[in-house]
Amino acid sequence: MKSKIFFLALLFLVTTNIFSQNTYVFLGSYNRDKSAEAIQVYQLDTLSGNLTRFTSVKNIVNPSYLTISPNGKYIYACTDTKTPNAGSVSSFEFNPSAKTLTFLNSQRSGGENPVYVSVHKNGKWLANANYTEGSVSVYPLLENGKIDSIAQNFQYMDGSVNKDRQTRSHVHSAVFSPKCDYLFLPDLGADKIRCYAFDENQKKPLVETKNPFTKTDLEAGPRHFTFHPNQKWGYCIEEMAGQISVYNYENGILNKIQRIATHPEKIKEGFESSDIHISPDGKFLYATNRGKENNIAIFSIDEKGFLKNIGYQSTLGKHPRIFAIDESGKFLIASNVLTGNIIVFKRDSKTGLLKKVGKHIKMENVSCVQIKQI
Repeated sequence: MKSKIFFLALLFLVTTNIFSQNTYVFLGSYNRDKSAEAIQVYQLDTLSGNLTRFTSVKNIVNPSYLTISPNGKYIYACTDTKTPNAGSVSSFEFNPSAKTLTFLNSQRSGGENPVYVSVHKNGKWLANANYTEGSVSVYPLLENGKIDSIAQNFQYMDGSVNKDRQTRSHVHSAVFSPKCDYLFLPDLGADKIRCYAFDENQKKPLVETKNPFTKTDLEAGPRHFTFHPNQKWGYCIEEMAGQISVYNYENGILNKIQRIATHPEKIKEGFESSDIHISPDGKFLYATNRGKENNIAIFSIDEKGFLKNIGYQSTLGKHPRIFAIDESGKFLIASNVLTGNIIVFKRDSKTGLLKKVGKHIKMENVSCVQIKQI
């Protein structure tokens, strides 16, 4: 009898914990005005796909990219982006019970136009990529969620062959390896994916390696990067070339095994490929195209990591800069900057294809979407 009671009590605690969790959607923007709502938070109905307004924050400028701490308590943002002689990273505390998102502090970004922030899996480090001045900065994170002073900042000057867009380095993202022991920096301006070892126990965690970068094709313009859930493969979307390069990955080393277009063969120029993510089950990869296309390219992933295009889905708006897949893999949410709309798609786990669900949500100049179950 005692064992039965214990089992029922344990089952109650487990199920209560599962059902007490909610899924939240965080939206960043180019608000350009402190009086406008800069970050908005919605709650996602995981049955219907509908989004319900939850909270927001003002008094910050251009939080163009967001990331969420592993425990879901803190939001980190690139702020003062696309602002001359400025640039910062900011922290916010998210309290679902009180329905509040509260500004904590900011630090200088260490370069103009910050565009991407990542949090180490231990929640103690923040990495930031600065596009215009081509640099990376890393910061310790305090226990209260605030960002400490810059621990390291590296600037790059080398460019590549395109005289209009590659006169110097433009670091477009900062992505931790699956084990968070390396940091990868796709550099659109230099046609390189830079790499540092990351020692989380040191005051200056970025450590130079014997292989400080992987060269991409010329005029590729590497932008965003993601790893497969099996940790064996890496995928880099190339903004200028409209391609995805696939790499075998091991201990900080990338070896390219495939390069495939994100667009139909009939499109020959004007590529603006943007974001890239893999479904949690590792079976499908999704990539956004802006410009003339405004769609999501859908690829299957085979047993060796190779991609095969299986279709395209319109984002039902213009300029889909960032999208996100929820932790269950059930939904994909796209944000369209120029039309200011957010679209929820339900993902077919068998085919990988997408179908719009829920209602349209509007946010002027929406630039980023992140999803977190808390």
